[in-house]
Amino acid sequence: MLVERTLIYLRMIKFSHSVFALPFAFTAAVLAASGVPTLREILWITLAMVGGRSAAMGLNRIIDRKIDAMNPRTASREIPTGVVKVSEAVVFVLLSLALFVYSAYKLNPLCLKLSPVAIFFFIFYPYTKRFTWLSHIVLGIAISGAPIGAWIAIKGEFNFEILPLALAVIFWLAGFDILYALQDYEFDRKAGLQSIPRRFGIRRSLWLSRAFHLFTWLLLVLTGRIFGLGVFYYIGIIITAGLLLYEHSLVKEDDLSKLDIAFFNMNGYISITVFFFTFLDILL
Repeated sequence: MLVERTLIYLRMIKFSHSVFALPFAFTAAVLAASGVPTLREILWITLAMVGGRSAAMGLNRIIDRKIDAMNPRTASREIPTGVVKVSEAVVFVLLSLALFVYSAYKLNPLCLKLSPVAIFFFIFYPYTKRFTWLSHIVLGIAISGAPIGAWIAIKGEFNFEILPLALAVIFWLAGFDILYALQDYEFDRKAGLQSIPRRFGIRRSLWLSRAFHLFTWLLLVLTGRIFGLGVFYYIGIIITAGLLLYEHSLVKEDDLSKLDIAFFNMNGYISITVFFFTFLDILL
């Protein structure tokens, strides 16, 4: 019973999608440490990420439960179907927030002081699609807290060197969230929800997503320059460019059937690739 309920909650928050942001947090951590962080730092960064992301996704599901119930794509989610009660989801979010804040406390005072800023974006983002098509950017800003938070966890202070990596994450996340929003294009129009696809149409949205991912790649190159990274890092960046190109080749204006592959598989590979080759370069 416990295992079954745990799996239900993990499905509710799409725990497998943690692969998107966590590698970027570890990338920032190894850059800040100029090597391998301590086991203690790795532990509390990981727990902070798990707690923060779980709380954010739980809040998203609670705040959007009525919209999810009306959308055929999301009507089968755990809260609209009653598999998870709203009160249960609230308890889950509170426990996740407690883990997030306690992990920030265990890292350093600045992490703890900035934790309310992260929590603000957890709450604010789900509402943005109700009034602005810039919701994709807001989500990117929320996720950029991963590398910034990990950097502060190691350094104990914010430094501008990490800003290009954080901006890369913003454009990367916003770029693939635009693609993800394409599948709700018709529903958003009927429900009065805002998104870049609804505002600009499918064709222009595809080009905006491509432009965002070009900015991502250029910012990753700039990150390499700032930190004086070597050949292994740039091999990773070349592979990342190939993955981004392949991702966009999967999604066409008249064929969105491969959106799931583009969204989950490719973006998981991208974040892991950036981390692996950054770590390899610093290690060697």
